[in-house]
Amino acid sequence: MSDTAMHGRVALVTGAASGIGAAVVARLRADGATVATLDQVASDGGQASAIADLRSAEAVTAAIGQLRAAVGPFDALVHCAGICPAGGTLAHDDAVWLDVYSVNVLGALRVIRQVVPDMRGRDGSIVLVSSINARFATPGLAAYAASKAALEELARTAALEFAADGIRVNTIAPASVDTPMLQASFARAADPAGARHANVQRHPLGRLGTPADAAELALFLASPRSSWITGAVFPLDGGAGVTRR
Repeated sequence: MSDTAMHGRVALVTGAASGIGAAVVARLRADGATVATLDQVASDGGQASAIADLRSAEAVTAAIGQLRAAVGPFDALVHCAGICPAGGTLAHDDAVWLDVYSVNVLGALRVIRQVVPDMRGRDGSIVLVSSINARFATPGLAAYAASKAALEELARTAALEFAADGIRVNTIAPASVDTPMLQASFARAADPAGARHANVQRHPLGRLGTPADAAELALFLASPRSSWITGAVFPLDGGAGVTRR
């Protein structure tokens, strides 16, 4: 199998400033892709970068237009951006729920709208990063979990709608990946070290995931190597989905 399946292809990575997004940028570039990055803060590692708040359709449109002018039309999208406010079902008012949906669901849609016209007839691939929490009850992360479930349904529907154009849409559902977002959740606990240890124990393979683990799967799904896969949700969970504990 070639190590440069993405050679000559142009990819957009959102949430590229840190965590999974930054690892995806590095992995795609190592595989030969031209990579453009988008985040709400400055990001590097790609051949072009832009800043936009996913809450704003106008900002997303302008930023992706800027990136397209720099690197050309997009063959692949790996959408990693998202927010994860802590809080149970009754913890937040409507404004917080609407904000989470604006970023995690509509933010994805705003980006997809901009790249799909590029991908028609080009064997395009869209990869959305969801969460194991989309399919498990998740006390303390109610809005986040609900938004990721909505994102997965968006992906399934888009996969069917875009198939005639040769565009594939798939989703990665990680469990606990050792990113700044996860580290912040441990830091909020009364015993951060104990919280980390307990989380590790929920994964039968005995460790947290790494951004590099996610990047390998994202590369496969973004590349022509996965040309007969669409509408799927891929667990990336160290076995946590086998027995939630």
